[in-house]
Amino acid sequence: MAQTPSFTAPSPEPLPDLAIKTRGLAKTYRGRKVVEALRGIDLDIPRGAIVGLLGPNGAGKSTFINILAGLVIKSGGEVGIWNFDIDRDGRQARSAIGVVPQEINIDAFFTPRELLEFQAGLYGVPPAERRTDEILAAMHLSALADRPSRSLSGGMRRRVLVGKAMVHSPPILVLDEPTAGVDVELRQQLWDHIRALNRAGVTVMLTTHYLEEAQQLCDSIAIIHHGELVAHDSTEQLIQRLDRKELTLLLAEDLAAPPAELAAFDCRLRPPRRLSIRYRPSEAGIEEILAAVHQAGLVIADLTTEEGDLEDIFLALTSGTEPAA
Repeated sequence: MAQTPSFTAPSPEPLPDLAIKTRGLAKTYRGRKVVEALRGIDLDIPRGAIVGLLGPNGAGKSTFINILAGLVIKSGGEVGIWNFDIDRDGRQARSAIGVVPQEINIDAFFTPRELLEFQAGLYGVPPAERRTDEILAAMHLSALADRPSRSLSGGMRRRVLVGKAMVHSPPILVLDEPTAGVDVELRQQLWDHIRALNRAGVTVMLTTHYLEEAQQLCDSIAIIHHGELVAHDSTEQLIQRLDRKELTLLLAEDLAAPPAELAAFDCRLRPPRRLSIRYRPSEAGIEEILAAVHQAGLVIADLTTEEGDLEDIFLALTSGTEPAA
């Protein structure tokens, strides 16, 4: 098993409580049409967390990331990266973060080894301190290290991008759609490695359109919509805000219509024997529903429950139908 690369935090002791901190972060693009890409974003990312930054296309996620990376100049507000202000301490702030862009932008004529070496040189990493072989092994690229990048698949090139972001051992790693176009096996390998980095102390922020993936990986979720932060909470608490569950009963006998004893609940009968009951856990418990089912004289052959997931809460928050907190 490949060794997980270590990292060296560029900040002095003690380590900061927050890896990333923004206050009133704003960005306005001015041209023929004025576009407010970010509108006063206040966001705290704790050190050591895995945080998902989600939002529809055009919500402002890439602008947010590009400001962190120093590629876009903010219009207003404050940004701190590892306790470094990006205006006053731009060099230190950029050294504390590694960004994996959404676009695969590597030189097709360079090998993975050359690309990592060149990137390390740009960050001023002395040759004796470079970890090129270690990173190549961690990215499962050792056997391909000296092949021209043009011969690599899309998934392999994306792993090269992750490796490039790690050459200066940043304590913060930002991944913009890192698994786009990557097959299932490579995606699992990548996330296994990201989890290992996180266990070693690296703070991870990621954007992804695979919401199930974000739900499984992230400690907390921040959702941006129309340039505004509409939610930021632990993944569990965010899903609980939906306050929606569904109980499906497979009955032992055919049923023509939902019985009167269940009139207080949102019932749907899928003839002849499947009865679905939607309810809000904050208003009714499953014991109350089963008691009403028993009172109606129904015999249950099997049952399943289904609760809302991150996709449900995402759609609710970005479609103007936000559930009550």
